[in-house]
Amino acid sequence: MPFFSQVCLHSFGYEIPARILTSDDIEQRLAPLYRRLKLPEGRLAMMSGISERRLWPEGTRPSEAAVQAGRKALTRSGIAADHVQCLFNTSVSRDMMEPATAAFVHHALGLPPDCLIFDISNACLGFLDGMVMLASMIELGQVDNGLIVSGETAEELIESTITTLLQDESLTRKSIKSAFASLTIGSGAVALFMCRCGEGATLAGPRLSAATWRANTAHVDLCQGGRIDAATTLMETDSEELMIQGIETAEQTWRAFSAVPGWGVDDIDRFFCHQVGSAHTRLLFGTLGLDVNKNFETLSFLGNVGSVSAPITLALALEQEVFRLGQKGALLGIGSGINCLMLGIDW
Repeated sequence: MPFFSQVCLHSFGYEIPARILTSDDIEQRLAPLYRRLKLPEGRLAMMSGISERRLWPEGTRPSEAAVQAGRKALTRSGIAADHVQCLFNTSVSRDMMEPATAAFVHHALGLPPDCLIFDISNACLGFLDGMVMLASMIELGQVDNGLIVSGETAEELIESTITTLLQDESLTRKSIKSAFASLTIGSGAVALFMCRCGEGATLAGPRLSAATWRANTAHVDLCQGGRIDAATTLMETDSEELMIQGIETAEQTWRAFSAVPGWGVDDIDRFFCHQVGSAHTRLLFGTLGLDVNKNFETLSFLGNVGSVSAPITLALALEQEVFRLGQKGALLGIGSGINCLMLGIDW
């Protein structure tokens, strides 16, 4: 389990899209399917715990969303753009296959030519992986600071899923389940400026102290998605089995993490998780023996925002002073693959 002693989570920036798409809105569009399969109204919100999710204006690219959050993070950090030493873009969504989405973000933010840039892709864990990568580089003395960004765009997946469900006359109450997770996805953007403690602007933030991860790739087939054709992006998810295997992987990760002195169940004041659904959260905290009241949630109004989910939840907790000086927090992410990552934050 890696430990870090010099890494400051200096400044977050985030952007929540203005357009709201409620679960009721989605069900109204799916009304013909609901009638044919005799599905009860309110099923989507009841099963997921998601009342609404946010969507960008039509045509918004992932890089454009990431740039909005990145600008806010840099403004709050007080550092000039030409002093940023590296940039990692970590979203599931991307502008195109080539070049890296990070290239568009780098150009739009006006970062310097000696700034190291690349994309990190690992489903919903990308941002947390980026934090570990940047923290390691800071500890090694390779860089003094860097910016991590993610802009998730759910619009195409949601629209493709609704269209496909309405057109597929062969669907049954059982076969529709594999598309359910696609309707819980939302859009958003988050950025984090990290630096060596004492570097950059005057006010220091929480420190990244520890990290633990586990891979369980025997279950790589439980959630798979991508572009089907030029106009269609779809995802198939075995939600029930993914939840079971994901939580088993999380239990292994938590067991290793909590065995370290100072990071036991009673030492952590707040949890910030990749939020998938309310049933998933209840089972996760029950299995790990954690107090669900310590979990700060954004699920009901943001939905599952992919790689943005856990870090934007932490950013909102800091902004609302739910997570405060003198406390310890843990970021927990579970991504398709299956991968799990837990980070310890000491303030």
